Amino acid sequence: MKVLVIGGGAREHALCRSLSLDPDVSALYCAPGNAGISEVAELRPVDALDGDAVTALATELGADLVVVGPEAPLVAGVADAVRAAGIPVFGPSGEAAQLEGSKAFAKDVMAAAGVPTARSYVCTTPEEVDEALDAFGAPYVVKDDGLAAGKGVVVTEDRAAARAHALGCDRVVIEEYLDGPEVSLFAITDGVTVVPLQPAQDFKRALDGDEGPNTGGMGAYSPLPWADPKLVDEVMELVLQPTVDELRHRGTPFSGLLYAGLAITGRGTRVIEFNARFGDPETQVVLARLRTPLAGVLLNAANGTLDVQPPLRWSEDAAVTVVIASHNYPETPRTGDVIEGLAEVAAEDAPDAYVLHAGTRREGDSVVSAGGRVLSVTATGSDLAQAREKAYKAVARIRLDGSQHRTDIAAKAAVRP
Repeated sequence: MKVLVIGGGAREHALCRSLSLDPDVSALYCAPGNAGISEVAELRPVDALDGDAVTALATELGADLVVVGPEAPLVAGVADAVRAAGIPVFGPSGEAAQLEGSKAFAKDVMAAAGVPTARSYVCTTPEEVDEALDAFGAPYVVKDDGLAAGKGVVVTEDRAAARAHALGCDRVVIEEYLDGPEVSLFAITDGVTVVPLQPAQDFKRALDGDEGPNTGGMGAYSPLPWADPKLVDEVMELVLQPTVDELRHRGTPFSGLLYAGLAITGRGTRVIEFNARFGDPETQVVLARLRTPLAGVLLNAANGTLDVQPPLRWSEDAAVTVVIASHNYPETPRTGDVIEGLAEVAAEDAPDAYVLHAGTRREGDSVVSAGGRVLSVTATGSDLAQAREKAYKAVARIRLDGSQHRTDIAAKAAVRP
């Protein structure tokens, strides 16, 4: 099977790594990719937002499956263009991807499907914003209605900051604050059948102790030893299957990866948000534990045959990933700094620990930073404590001037009873 992955972040590196280990994959390409992905897949240039260009590349390569990784190409309808050419594609249509592309659309779908979520207001004027902020009070949760690369959500006790963020957006969703721990649960679906993956927890705040601004995610771990064993079944019944059914009934079937961001509140499980693709950095730890070859699962979803997919097999091992970010992330991250220590990790820590590239590029013989979140160091172990130890041992080998990372990823969950 020839597989083409669209994207160039740590999520796509994790996907490519898993696909490269699949014996059914005879050729693996990534467009545009990054410096790390080039070690496991052949890179090709492409404008990831141009459906015709992606389709032309897939046709040229004779791809048997196209996997669209990032949200922006999905919302732009890239999967539609590939699908129209008769090429199997893993990723929802542009219309179905509005589940992530528009917070207001997602709220409407959840209301129709009876999915539990936070109470909310959709606001387009200063008066509506003030009314919503007053109605819910602090902490304030303000979400840009559109895509914002993980930076569109503000959660703050500061009303002025919440109001300023709201007024800086064309349309916002303001909602009640959901207390309790957060969980990410992915599911692969062909629009009818839904296959859940293992849950993970990520860390969105930039600093230790969940302090600092929201980011795209500073680390993650799986499994969740503290979670109710029935959590996945509950979310399947109350959230994932009803959402997929509702979209199909609307004539916009969702085929691809449905990501549910959840809060486990005192009143039960509530949906914080949906994403229409694998999440970063949760993908890194979830795929590290998946033992079923990935390509066939994605192809079954693309072809509408997920009902014949055997049950997924999972490792009993735990996985932890720690994000190394650029100086001044998430504000105005510095780029162009040389990254050292990658070869040391490969020589000393593999296969239990490895580096997945996000914002990197090659300059001559060097790999340099090219974005805010630069690397994800992922490790597996017999339990979270061991996986965490291995991850941070590998993190210590990486040298990137001015870089930052959290030191408490999975720390609480890893405490042995």
